[in-house]
Amino acid sequence: MTEPALGSETRPLRVAVVGSGPSAFYAVEALFKVGGLRCRCDVFDRLPTPYGLVRGGVAPDHQKIKAVVKVYEKVAAEPGFRFFGNVTIGRDLSVADLEGCYDRVIWAVGNESDRKLGISGEELAGVHSATSFVGWYNGHPDHRHHRFGLERCKRAVVVGNGNVAMDVTRVLLADPDLLATTDITDDAVAALRASSVAEVVLLGRRGAAQAAFSTKEIEEIAELGNAELVVPQDEIALDPVSEAWLTAGAPRSAQRNLEFLREHAMHPPRGAKRRARTVFCASPVEVLGRDGRACGLRVERNVLVADPDGTPRPQGTGKSFSIDCELVFAAVGYRGVPVPGLPFDEKSGTIPNASGRVLKARGGEVLPRHYVVGWAKRGPSGLIGTNSPDSKATVESLVADLAADPAAAHAAPLPEREADAVPALLTQRGIDFVTFAEWRLYDTWEQLEGKRRNKVRHKLADPAAILAVVREMRRAGS
Repeated sequence: MTEPALGSETRPLRVAVVGSGPSAFYAVEALFKVGGLRCRCDVFDRLPTPYGLVRGGVAPDHQKIKAVVKVYEKVAAEPGFRFFGNVTIGRDLSVADLEGCYDRVIWAVGNESDRKLGISGEELAGVHSATSFVGWYNGHPDHRHHRFGLERCKRAVVVGNGNVAMDVTRVLLADPDLLATTDITDDAVAALRASSVAEVVLLGRRGAAQAAFSTKEIEEIAELGNAELVVPQDEIALDPVSEAWLTAGAPRSAQRNLEFLREHAMHPPRGAKRRARTVFCASPVEVLGRDGRACGLRVERNVLVADPDGTPRPQGTGKSFSIDCELVFAAVGYRGVPVPGLPFDEKSGTIPNASGRVLKARGGEVLPRHYVVGWAKRGPSGLIGTNSPDSKATVESLVADLAADPAAAHAAPLPEREADAVPALLTQRGIDFVTFAEWRLYDTWEQLEGKRRNKVRHKLADPAAILAVVREMRRAGS
């Protein structure tokens, strides 16, 4: 009797997807949509809750963006989908375990760490990553223990001016009573209510035309009712390099940002008690300290020089000035974390790959049957929707490899009760995993608790507390 082909009705392709953020769900969706391919996808996450940065990274006052999870819920409703929350790959299951239980593995582990400023004084109290602040106010378990000392800070400097920097600035300055109606944590609201922050300085290495934020994000800061955005005229003066770059076909977003900044710079200050102030063409060179705490930031002025292709790059002038501040937030990007047993490129902070195929080393041979999507593949760039075409491209590589693999034409039949193997293995190892059905019940609990508190949802930041609620629901349903 001829053995069935891998990916056929009688021998579905078994795929493990590690991570449950947007790139993971888009990869699963793409697999389910491949014509003629039958597959079963098991999605793993080290947290008991899914959705990655949609849950733990999107600002609490951006609830419309979080509505994208409705797309992921449709993917999870497919009969070939399973979710295993509270399972850490590299600890609870090894890479070898996945290779033994699945035909293919897709890594969607994102970038869970942050990039450093790499300057003297970065170790001082009061210096934090934007990653930790965002995770803290969003109730991410990794960051629930952070304390920022907002109550003793008059001025904070946010290094970087991308959208994450805008989120940090907006949350620092926004009315806590308005934030309290969102899904922000109760601890964050209490700390923000006690905050003494009166000014946030937004520090960008390049000029106003090269600012990384979207126009909508900077507009939201300008529209805060209890704070104002201050754009000094001398900070947005256009240099010859930027003028040439804009004329030569810079992204339309650059022109939109510049237009907004120029228009806003003409507005007289409203005299609000809190404000955000922009500083461009400036790089941090040293965090100044006193008694082990940050008390200022020394900054070097930059000029812009053109790359061979005309792209403006910052170059230090040697001229510096200091900004008095009690807090410094580094919003200079995310970075990947190595998975035990999986190749990792230390230089880029990503999983080495070629078109989504995992490589044994950067520029090296392909690691068979392993693929990567999202930030772990390309680094921290793009918006949530950017992950959809990225994941589809990796799935195309996977499908092409499957078609070219002679062994896939005649796959061994699946053992009896094979679908129970992974749950049984986790149970045997004492891992209390969370299914998607259990997540849905807990999700409803969060929303009901939120309604009781007059907010969108009430998040628990402690995984043990989340699991306690899940276990109680299990007992109630048994």
